[in-house]
Amino acid sequence: MTHTARARQIGANTWIWTSPLTDETVGPLLQRVAGLGFDAVELPLENAGDLTAGVVAQALADTGLTPCVVGAMAPGRDLVATDTATIEATRDYLRACVDLAAAIGATSVCGPFYAATGRLWRLAPDEREAAYGQLRESLAPLVEHAGERGVALGIEPLNRYETSFVNTVDQGLDALGDLLGPALGLALDTYHLNIEERSSADAVRRAGEHLVHVQVCGNDRGAPGGDQTDWSALLAALDDVAYDGPLVIESFTSDNASIATAASIWRPLAPTQDDLARDGLTFLRSLDDRTPTSAGASA
Repeated sequence: MTHTARARQIGANTWIWTSPLTDETVGPLLQRVAGLGFDAVELPLENAGDLTAGVVAQALADTGLTPCVVGAMAPGRDLVATDTATIEATRDYLRACVDLAAAIGATSVCGPFYAATGRLWRLAPDEREAAYGQLRESLAPLVEHAGERGVALGIEPLNRYETSFVNTVDQGLDALGDLLGPALGLALDTYHLNIEERSSADAVRRAGEHLVHVQVCGNDRGAPGGDQTDWSALLAALDDVAYDGPLVIESFTSDNASIATAASIWRPLAPTQDDLARDGLTFLRSLDDRTPTSAGASA
């Protein structure tokens, strides 16, 4: 299967192999990612202090990988329907994510930055609109902080089993409202799109100019390719909205208790995690009929 698309960088999230990512593990793991042939790497900052900018910058310089940063909304991290102290602590954590991104040359910080992953509660229409207003109020100083540092926040809709707050692109656009702009948009994950959207491609088109970042995996959370996703239609939609950022494989290891439980990974998704990454990379390269970019090159 081929598709005439702009040559994009292909990346991998380090959650494929380990959690949390730390100063001790980042160097060897980035060497592994680069050795597999990836152009970019998605770096999760699970807790402020896990990663030091200088250590990460050296690992990036050694490998030539293009960095992206993602955050993790662990229990107790909420920007809506919670107390003021929790909102401020969550802001402090997200500021740390932005500061790391700015220091290592990443242009985006992405994640479901509204409520703890797995937090579910019913919202009547008027309650939802009020909560969306609170989200914009909570996010406003973070958007300013990010914009001043040349970083864009990408808010990620999750599937209905992981949140009841923002499940679709339309809800994301509604929730963010007039805050949308150069420093705030949407981050989309094909896994969640496959569950929540009638058409993943149409959802990408609705995100349009507000699309900050794209994560890809198979509909089973494994490697992209050989699954039920209409990849040609998806890449055509990305072309239509002129998305030129990386496509980053986000999957998870079943060997790590905390991350496997959070992502509901109850079985291995490939013979090895390297196989998952390698197979996904090979497939994504096959979608592009141009010569792929080299590690560290501009997409």
